Amino acid sequence: MNEVAELELPTQENVQADLRSLFRGAVKLTLETVLDEVVREMIGARRWQRLASRKDLRNGTYLRKLLTNMGAIEVEVPRTRESGSPVDVLGRYRRRSAELDDAIVEAYVSGSSTRDVGGITEALVGERVSRSTVSRVTASLDGKVEQLRKAPVVGPIPYLFLDATFLDARWARKVENVSALVAYGIGLDGKRQLLAVTIGAEESEDSWSELLAQLMERGLSGVQLVIADAHLGISAAVRKHLPEVAQQRCTVHLQRNVLTKAPQRLRSRLGRAVTQVFEAPSKAEAKRRVEALAAGLGRQVPEAIECLRAGFEAATQFYAFPREHWHRIRSTNGLERLHGEIKRRTRAVGAFPDRASALRLITAVALQVTTIWTDRRYLDMSPLKQKEVTEAKAA
Repeated sequence: MNEVAELELPTQENVQADLRSLFRGAVKLTLETVLDEVVREMIGARRWQRLASRKDLRNGTYLRKLLTNMGAIEVEVPRTRESGSPVDVLGRYRRRSAELDDAIVEAYVSGSSTRDVGGITEALVGERVSRSTVSRVTASLDGKVEQLRKAPVVGPIPYLFLDATFLDARWARKVENVSALVAYGIGLDGKRQLLAVTIGAEESEDSWSELLAQLMERGLSGVQLVIADAHLGISAAVRKHLPEVAQQRCTVHLQRNVLTKAPQRLRSRLGRAVTQVFEAPSKAEAKRRVEALAAGLGRQVPEAIECLRAGFEAATQFYAFPREHWHRIRSTNGLERLHGEIKRRTRAVGAFPDRASALRLITAVALQVTTIWTDRRYLDMSPLKQKEVTEAKAA
């Protein structure tokens, strides 16, 4: 009796391995064909062809290892006696494909450490890249930093937002806590624009003044309101460069400051009351709500009420602008997601080796997060334009 052997079906892993091998062979053949054609043009004749117009002679081949998204490929690179080899085809001294370098940068920006990226490339293409290689590849982000730093600010920016976050970076052989200063604005088209990202030794008047000076040089104009926290350095820098512009203190930051002046058991009630203050339909009503709060719950937390009163004027500048914009221009919450992504990403790094690498990564993360801004209108700016027309007629 004949036994019929069972047919073993290939697994998904087998199929993927076979396809990867097939694609690697195709890539190798294509590259070697192109290289041979380029060498033929350099020589002026085909292999073994005797022509009077021949310019050079072949001088054998050498193996060149190239890491691609299909895996590692060894390519036979032909060379000539006088002109050498066609290095432009593969790139002089290049050992990885541009697509793989792009993947390394994307993985790094998205949250992988330099050590993790090596494991990722090993899983994808069967070859581990070193941490130093990742660092060299990600240095290409310097172009994005420079592009953002020099990009002209196009059109008026009625609303300018300023905020900072903090991270650790090595500076003068010691790890220091440095500040990442971020500026974005809302143009007359109602869309948000990332304007600047810089690294400062600290969040000071000098660092903010330097950032604002750069923005002015790049064409910043038409600013009507600056939204920021109550940092004295920001206020002083704005007064220096934008002396006629109103400054809106972030209501969320003020609320946090108020709550720190109250015991834990009362913070929930106090927080709701303070929120109601800044949701009042007018500045006069907001002031009335502050007094009502002071006469009630405020008796138990006089320090909190004093803090609220001290910051009230600066935190209610938004009432001078269209009602439709109040919710968006009374706080810096628009930067919260960006700062959250920066914090998440910098936690994976720990301490940066220097400030340049910190700026490089933060700028890349900021650009990645803000890509959706170009597709979405954040505010309808027609009420502001109508307000300006009305004021011009009144004048």
